[in-house]
Amino acid sequence: MRQRRRVAVTSPQTRVALAGRRTGTPASPPHLAPADAERARRIHHRQLRYALTALGLLAALLLGLPLALAGAPELDTVRWAGIPVSWLAVAVLPFPLMALLAAWQLRKAEQTERSWPGGRRAVR
Repeated sequence: MRQRRRVAVTSPQTRVALAGRRTGTPASPPHLAPADAERARRIHHRQLRYALTALGLLAALLLGLPLALAGAPELDTVRWAGIPVSWLAVAVLPFPLMALLAAWQLRKAEQTERSWPGGRRAVR
């Protein structure tokens, strides 16, 4: 019995990068049609705007929470289960908020891709 030859399946970008490495000459990436390139540029800019918004909100959360707690020193005296509420706010509060922020940014990025003509439907 003959054994079947294994074939590596890669994306076009990976094939281009690997080909450039083997030959020693820089390979040019695949070119898009002008309409597709413009669509990709617009999608990229909109997604970048959402990513920068999410990054700004994350910075506000991580920098603002300690500043807000410093402005309310009475929270150091309030205890819940024997732990100061200010400690709980720093240790527990940011993580669910960061997860919600990441989910929002991902949803907006996917909506942006689907909203342009020719956008693919999300596989559920």
